[in-house]
Amino acid sequence: MTVPGPGEPTGRGDDSTIPLPVPTMPVAAPLPARARYGPPPGYRPDRVRPRRRRLRKLLRRTAGFVIGMAVLAAVAFGGLLLVTPSAGNAEALVRAQDLEHHAAYPGPPVAPRFAAALVATEDHRFYSEPGIDVFAVGRVGVSYATGHGDQGGATLYQQLAKLLYTQGRSGASVEAEQVALAVKLYLSFSRQQILQMYADVVYFGNGYYGLAAATCGYFGVQPASLSWPQAALLAGLVQGPSEDDPLTNPANARTREEHVIGRLVATGQLTQAQANTALAVPLSALLTNAGGCSQ
Repeated sequence: MTVPGPGEPTGRGDDSTIPLPVPTMPVAAPLPARARYGPPPGYRPDRVRPRRRRLRKLLRRTAGFVIGMAVLAAVAFGGLLLVTPSAGNAEALVRAQDLEHHAAYPGPPVAPRFAAALVATEDHRFYSEPGIDVFAVGRVGVSYATGHGDQGGATLYQQLAKLLYTQGRSGASVEAEQVALAVKLYLSFSRQQILQMYADVVYFGNGYYGLAAATCGYFGVQPASLSWPQAALLAGLVQGPSEDDPLTNPANARTREEHVIGRLVATGQLTQAQANTALAVPLSALLTNAGGCSQ
C-alpha cells in the first residue's frame, strides 16, 4: 500500500484536508431592555412606591371632594325648592301684569319667527333643558365664588321667573331662587306655555309690554306677519330695551339685530343667504309703519 506523500492527491477529489467538526454554542435568550441597559439614572424603587401611594391618595381625596360638593349642591337645591313659592300661579301673575300694563291677556299666539329668534339668542337649549342650563349655572356659581359676579346664561325659564317673581331684586340669593323657580316652571307648564307667558309680559321699550304691543308699535303689523329682520330686532331688545331702542339708539338696535341673525344662522334656523337677505333691509325700512296697527 502506497501512502500518498505530501502534496499528492488523496483520492478524495481535490480536498487535501479533512474539516474538523465545529462545536455549537448555546444561544442565550435576549435580555429584557432593563436587564440590558439597567434602570434609568436616579431610579430608586424605594421612592416609586410612596409616590404612587400619594397619587392614589390624591385621586381619592379629589373624588371625595367632588362627590361631597355634589351632595351639598343637591341638598341646597332641595332646600331651595322647599322655601321658594309654587310656580302654579304663573299664569295668574301674567294676567295681573297684562292688566296693569293695559295689554290683552292672553296675547296672540307667539309668532314662530320670533320664537326661533328668541330661543336662538337667549336660550338655544330651551327645547332640551330641564328649566336650567347646568353648565351656565355652574359658570355663574364659580363666578360668584371668585368675586366676579353674574356671568349671564339665564334660561328663558329663569328670565320668566325673574319677570314674575323677583322683579327689582338682585344678588346671588335671588338668582338661586330664580333657578329653583325655573325648575318649577318647567315641571308645571309646557314649553309653548312658557313662551306664551314670556311673550305676554316681556318689555320691549317705548312702553310696549308684550309681543303684540311691540309688533304693532314698531312695525304696524300683527305678530304673525313678522319678517325675519323684524323678529330678530325684537328678540334683540329683551335684554336692553332702552339701550337698544331702535327709535332712539338705531346703531345699537342694528348691532343687536345682526347678532340675533348670526345666532339664527349658527343654530341652523337660517342659511347664510337668508341672513344676508334679512340684513339687506335697512332699519329705517323696518320702522316705516311704526305707531300702531290699523284696525
